[in-house]
Amino acid sequence: MIKRDSLIGEVRSAIRRSRAVALIGPRQCGKTTLARQLVSVDSPNYLDLEDPSSLARLDQPMTALRGLKGLVVIDEVQRRPDLFPVLRVLTDRKPLPARFLLLGSASPELLRQSSESLAGRIETLTMGGFSLAEIGKAAHARHWRRGGFPPSYLARSEADSLVWRRNFIQTFLERDLPQWGIGAPSTALLRFWTMLAHFHGQIWNAAEPARSLGVSEPTVRRYLDILSGVFMARQLLPWHANLKKRQVKAPKIYFRDSGLLHFLLGIRSEKDLLGHPKSGSSWEGYVVEETIKAVEPDEVYYWATHGGAEIDLILLKRGRMLGVECKRADAPRMTPSMRTALNELKLEQIAVVYPGTMRYSLDERVAVVPLEAVADGMKGLFPKRV
Repeated sequence: MIKRDSLIGEVRSAIRRSRAVALIGPRQCGKTTLARQLVSVDSPNYLDLEDPSSLARLDQPMTALRGLKGLVVIDEVQRRPDLFPVLRVLTDRKPLPARFLLLGSASPELLRQSSESLAGRIETLTMGGFSLAEIGKAAHARHWRRGGFPPSYLARSEADSLVWRRNFIQTFLERDLPQWGIGAPSTALLRFWTMLAHFHGQIWNAAEPARSLGVSEPTVRRYLDILSGVFMARQLLPWHANLKKRQVKAPKIYFRDSGLLHFLLGIRSEKDLLGHPKSGSSWEGYVVEETIKAVEPDEVYYWATHGGAEIDLILLKRGRMLGVECKRADAPRMTPSMRTALNELKLEQIAVVYPGTMRYSLDERVAVVPLEAVADGMKGLFPKRV
């Protein structure tokens, strides 16, 4: 059992200050396990909308929910969008006898209903798989290889982990997406998802996948938005500065989970991973995701010019503008791109993350830091303020 104390603390704090809290994220990332640490599954205050008995209790939702006190958990809430108007009435009561923790996979329906019906009443928290900080710095190789989904990371063998990922992808496409009202054919989405794995870490251009799939560019963009909306893909937006240089304006594409990326790339072992042409891009995406989890920036971007200058991550955090470069190299050096980013973007500092163990400086504002430092967030990446 890997403890997720920090995340539980965030949820408890949100419940104290908000009438309703939505904890959203992909299926199987541990939302239910976390919620059961707050409310017992045997309690009448725990309703799982994939459980027929809970669904039967909610035939008359106002009657079922009105008498409950304390914390009420509703799991897989996106299956009953008609509950949101009822929850609006219940969260407006004074005094407030119950607060609600709503668990859901990040379906468009869930987000739309919560924003419309519970506007001003609900706080939304996003949850993913295990982070580097949670699993421990020494286990980063396994974490990178298998990804952060608990059943995949904790599987007893590599073969078991691969089987879980294959079944997850199949269930996700054939059952989950149709249940959420997403009508795209599962076979087309699987082909697109597999193709997207080869775009991991690259600047997005819809023309090539549209041509390969034999569909229109708007259709391909819709597929990408679907996978982004359910936390399978990340579209990292470009930062635009007021410069004379021509800047890239298309998003950069990353898989949110490295384990799913490796499965769709046909990577079955550590040897396969280290020798694969996408190994460097995979490692970059892993660092990007873990950095975002650990730092929790107010805003996040990348930056690139058509002349070749680029910075992998720009983090805006409490008024600070910071850069992160991902270098899978034994001893990273200062590059022209870093100098250009420092001078043109006026970055406060750049952290160059690499797989080694030593920390050293390249410049007054540029430091090389080990991957392990990412788990410590801001203090690990940027320990000194310039």
